[in-house]
Amino acid sequence: MKYCVTFFLLLLSLNLIANDSLLISRLLQRIDHLQAKDNSVFPKGSIPSYRLYALNKTRYKADINPFFTGLVAFTLQDIKKDLSPTQQLQASTIINNTQTVYPIFQNRKNKRDTYNFWPTEKPQIFPHSGWLNLFNKSRSLPDDLDDTVIILMAQNKSDSTAKAIHAFMQGFTNNENKKIINTFPEYQRIGAYSTWFGVKMPVDFDISVLSNVLYFVQFYNLKWTAADSASLYLIEDMIKTNKHVQFSNYVSPHYATLPNILYHLSRLMSLKPIPSLEQLKPKLIEDTKKALVSATTFMDQVLLSTSLMRWGVQPPAIMIDETKSLIDLIEDEQFYFFIASMASMLPDPWKKRATNIGLGTFYYYSPAYNNLLLLENLVWQKRIKK
Repeated sequence: MKYCVTFFLLLLSLNLIANDSLLISRLLQRIDHLQAKDNSVFPKGSIPSYRLYALNKTRYKADINPFFTGLVAFTLQDIKKDLSPTQQLQASTIINNTQTVYPIFQNRKNKRDTYNFWPTEKPQIFPHSGWLNLFNKSRSLPDDLDDTVIILMAQNKSDSTAKAIHAFMQGFTNNENKKIINTFPEYQRIGAYSTWFGVKMPVDFDISVLSNVLYFVQFYNLKWTAADSASLYLIEDMIKTNKHVQFSNYVSPHYATLPNILYHLSRLMSLKPIPSLEQLKPKLIEDTKKALVSATTFMDQVLLSTSLMRWGVQPPAIMIDETKSLIDLIEDEQFYFFIASMASMLPDPWKKRATNIGLGTFYYYSPAYNNLLLLENLVWQKRIKK
């Protein structure tokens, strides 16, 4: 499928692209085209993604996970009401086709509505990794809060299911019996959520994951717990002390970059105001404007532009490299929304050292999700102009 590249670039440079329904339809067509149509490599209905090892940037490998599938369905549900009737049908087809994917990653052993980053019938780590797969069983990861809350919302699970999982989550926090050992000293007594449901896994803090968990709490109107409040405190203090800017890959080991962090914070804040977090909005807006000036990829600009619009600010026009095609701009392999960092489980100072050199770091790339991020940006352009 070819894009009308010249027209697209002209509109985008004038910041008028949101008015062009044809381009929104084409982005939906591209996502549908990239969605798996059979069970050859990726499960039918899934959104393919690929990973690249930081210390061996020779080729991407297919990675079988539900993460980007859940994000695409969840985001399309959020923006669907702003689409035309025909586009809503396109979005619904994509969403409906994802629904058979999630059981592959559900906790089968305990028949529980928590989800893993990799298939659970035959536990594995880093699919198609050769010798690493010898450790599939002994080193398989536990379910995680991030995938779980995203997938529950992507499926529109019932309030009762959300309430039950929220109650279960209370057992996986930083506490006296199991303390975090790889965060700033001032956070070592904060009872925020860990990223992992696993009993044997080290406690792990991630400001972006915590933003997704609190989005889930707000989305289902759940009663706030001590862990929710502690997680909010942690997020706010990281912002106040500028740690999200200065130590992005340390406070968000699974998303790693400032644009990704700001995108998650703005998504949380756009759902329903949290008074104490709203007080930090002016700072976050300034942080985002500064990040836009130094953004090096088209997709980082898209994330930051969307973040500003969620905070009610009209963003500047996205800068375009007119030597590149539309597909090259969107499906840029240098942009990653998520990383798998084995170093995030290490105690300090090894976590910092391993992270800084890229040891055990895998970058994740999903061309379909990149298209969705631009589509979402166009919808927000429509929203902010109403």
